[in-house]
Amino acid sequence: QVQLVESGGGLVQAGGSLRLSCAASGSIYSATAMGWYRQAPGKQRELVAAIYGGRNTNYADSVKGRFTISRDNAKNTVYLQMNSLKPEDTAVYYCKAVIWSHDYWGQGTQVTVSS
Repeated sequence: QVQLVESGGGLVQAGGSLRLSCAASGSIYSATAMGWYRQAPGKQRELVAAIYGGRNTNYADSVKGRFTISRDNAKNTVYLQMNSLKPEDTAVYYCKAVIWSHDYWGQGTQVTVSS
């Protein structure tokens, strides 16, 4: 069983930056994919960014060029660097790990971007 704990959310002005962290209680070395999702009020949860095998990445069109996902297997941590934040980035951000075909989710961290 792997537990994921997100941190780094908060309130920031438009144009600002935040770095989210997702710390795993166990090893993420075997994770086939790690990802960040977000859910805004009244909207469905959506994929923001994913990293596969530690190298290949995938981003939602809305965040390309602004967000960067990375993983540190030694620290069992995945990061999401968010730059040039916009009010529409406001949401609860969730971390997800796919390990041996099981999906693990964190509890989420709130990101609020003021205009």
